[in-house]
Amino acid sequence: MERRTFLKGSAGAAAAFTLAGCLGGGGGSSETITIGSDIPYRPFEYETTEGELVGFDVDIAEAVFGELGYEHEFQKTSFDSIIPSLNNGNFRVIMSAMTITEDRAEQIDFSDPYFTAYQTVIVLNQSDISSKEDLQGVTVGVQKGTTGESAATGLKEEFGGDLTIQSYDQVTGAFDALRNNQVSAVVNDNTVNAAFVDQSDNVRFLEGPGAAEEQGKENAPPYLTLTVEEYGIGFRQDDDDLREEVNGALQTIRDNGTYDEIYSEYFSG
Repeated sequence: MERRTFLKGSAGAAAAFTLAGCLGGGGGSSETITIGSDIPYRPFEYETTEGELVGFDVDIAEAVFGELGYEHEFQKTSFDSIIPSLNNGNFRVIMSAMTITEDRAEQIDFSDPYFTAYQTVIVLNQSDISSKEDLQGVTVGVQKGTTGESAATGLKEEFGGDLTIQSYDQVTGAFDALRNNQVSAVVNDNTVNAAFVDQSDNVRFLEGPGAAEEQGKENAPPYLTLTVEEYGIGFRQDDDDLREEVNGALQTIRDNGTYDEIYSEYFSG
């Protein structure tokens, strides 16, 4: 698949915003849609060693906005400030493995869901932690502003406050802390955790029954799931025309098999 996307740093935000014509509705190929995204977040958006931006969200953006006849470009931004940045006009939409939540839906609008994810826990192979209950009293790493942070907060409440949460600007900080024994576990999205586990010799998922099993999800992961979540593309609340266009394109790429083709490139099963 030809990739027309490219990465813009935050220093180029104003210029990118001007080029995108971001205040209007749909404008076809005359507009460039600027996409705010937290990078790196493998396998959804990350850079190769050659500096190419790749990932599931990157390819979905290519398919969706290509279907609509828009040019598009990604802009790197911090996840914990990504919603205010959208509403301040720094970019047109959010594509950043963002879970649809009630709190976020009060601030922005979402597309139809395009991906199901689960909050999961990873630990070092040699760790004595073998169940959710064993997390009580330990320190867990999370990324700031994410539903992984929210899931860890829920665990802390479940444990009567007996859990320490260490938040990092990017998930890679949490992964590094786990490697260096600065945290005992990381709570994060299953596919992102899986990418890290696959690249590591000494990291494993924490197993056990969880939310996916309780909700009767088909093909539930074979490890502990703290939540079941749906990802959506984020829009400012006055951008209904573009949101409806994107929903139509999402349905089109599902119907014509493009979505499944992209999915199979990044995920098994």
